[in-house]
Amino acid sequence: MCKTHVLSVPSAKAPFEKTTIERRGLRSNDILIDIKFCGICHSDIHNAFDEWGGGIFPMVPGHEMAGVVTAVGTEVTKFAVGDRVGVGCFVDSCGECEYCLVGEEQFCTKGVINSYNSYDYNGDLTYGGYSQKIVVKEEFVVRIPDSLELDVASPLLCAGITTYSPLKKWNAGPGKKVAIVGMGGLGHLAVQYAHAMGAEVTVLSQSMSKKSESLEFGADHYYATSDSATFTELAGRFDLILNTVSSNLNVDAYLSMLRVDGTLVNVGAPSEPDKYHVFSLILSRRSIAGSLVGGIRETQEMLDFSAEHGIAPKIEVIDAEQVDEAYERILRSDVRYRFVIDMSTL
Repeated sequence: MCKTHVLSVPSAKAPFEKTTIERRGLRSNDILIDIKFCGICHSDIHNAFDEWGGGIFPMVPGHEMAGVVTAVGTEVTKFAVGDRVGVGCFVDSCGECEYCLVGEEQFCTKGVINSYNSYDYNGDLTYGGYSQKIVVKEEFVVRIPDSLELDVASPLLCAGITTYSPLKKWNAGPGKKVAIVGMGGLGHLAVQYAHAMGAEVTVLSQSMSKKSESLEFGADHYYATSDSATFTELAGRFDLILNTVSSNLNVDAYLSMLRVDGTLVNVGAPSEPDKYHVFSLILSRRSIAGSLVGGIRETQEMLDFSAEHGIAPKIEVIDAEQVDEAYERILRSDVRYRFVIDMSTL
């Protein structure tokens, strides 16, 4: 067992506290990682506020961990002490079901073990990356390319794979018209990936305030959804709309912008149910879909793709004492575009 300093929330919506926890002792296939940086994801807020239900307290959030290997188990073959590594949204799965066998561990039929707020197969509670150390099975660790700084790489472990995976799955690429809803922590990465994949990229944001940045990230077009004329002008335009926002949309209005056989894919997760009319789907054979991060193999692929194409989140690095303030700022949309905690300040 090893003790480590963490940021823990004792109950829903309570302020963070500095405390310590014990990580398990190193098993033969485990890796001990010194976490250097951990990104803040909006889902951390949903969980820490228990907005989705099922919150287990005290809770140590964080599933965008970037750090350095400091010890390895006797049977570890993929990593060595000193390697630059990352850990994302989950830390174990059964390894035997049809989804695990094809590298989509996030859909494990036994139940994937999340990096925090989850009980592992031994019944122990998992604690996340707002921490200085973590012990993880080597199969759930990815290598961070040398060209990616650790602070910049950390948000890619959730925000990066969350946007890369559906764009790849729904064939964003040359000849495809792709719209990104929301120009925030997810959206600004989605724009970069869709552009690098060769698609024609349009950003749909509430106002025109982020137009110049969107174009810098690779968008070809930008429209404000607060202008009702946008939906008329873009009717039947897109092959794919990727919705990255965590608030409820007028789903029918967005479906109207899809071509025949177009798909609206949701990666943002509002706490309240969405509503739509089925004729918005039937009349143009449209689809509504969702996407859940990606497997370990695809996460490594995403990191390598990011390094190859110079894709990186725009971040603001903060100290451990600033996490409560950062949560408040995220809820006010006052960040460009991801907060990253410097764990050396804990």
